[in-house]
Amino acid sequence: MISATTPVQLNKVAKITLIFWLMKIVATTLGETLGDFISMTLNLGYTVGIAVTLSFFFVVLLAQLSVKKYIPVLYWSVIIGTTTLGTEISDYIDRTLHLGYTSGTILLVSCLVLTLLLWFRKYKNLEVFPIANKQKEIYYWTAILFSNSLGTAFGDFLGDYFGMSFLQGAFVTGGVILVIVLLHYLTKINHIILFWIAFVFTRPFGATFGDFLTKPLDKGGLHLGTLESSLVSVGVMIVLLLIAHRQHKLNACDGSFEQ
Repeated sequence: MISATTPVQLNKVAKITLIFWLMKIVATTLGETLGDFISMTLNLGYTVGIAVTLSFFFVVLLAQLSVKKYIPVLYWSVIIGTTTLGTEISDYIDRTLHLGYTSGTILLVSCLVLTLLLWFRKYKNLEVFPIANKQKEIYYWTAILFSNSLGTAFGDFLGDYFGMSFLQGAFVTGGVILVIVLLHYLTKINHIILFWIAFVFTRPFGATFGDFLTKPLDKGGLHLGTLESSLVSVGVMIVLLLIAHRQHKLNACDGSFEQ
């Protein structure tokens, strides 16, 4: 419990735990299927898809920035907003601007690195927990948006350039994530660098499962449909949110962070 003499440190973002990474993967799967549902199933196109997902992202982001503490459902709504918008941005770069996944990947890497450099220049660190300062939180969400867009582009790059199936792409990105976990526990490599690499690669890892669920059988998918797959992902996300909310309440009682 927090005693009267224990300093309470404000925080507005999720702590990096196993449940965080599970929710991130499910959110990326949902972002992939929901983004495809908007642009392809509803046949709205990538330009309209960006407008729709950008509007949702801004609404939930403004709500997140306005609160004074960590609220799981609001925080993860913004994460879902970045994964859905990231899907549309990546597809727009490739299929509307015709830059290709290679150029798109390079462009998004540059945007992410620039964001992190500006963040580090101002705060002299890239710590992702705790975060309470609003301007630092804006850097945080900008980096997350570019990370999720980059992850989408990289996942599509694997399939487009190397001809990998969706499950093969998941094994490759899953292998990269496993290596990152081993580096975290077995080496002294900066944990923030490993976090951002893992954050990028969990995007294509989750997205390949989204493609596996929705794409036609002759393309290596299960052809479940984007709407049905999105509803399944929403259901799983709700269960994980309930777990995260319970953890948050326990941490609020036992820890020193006001989440």
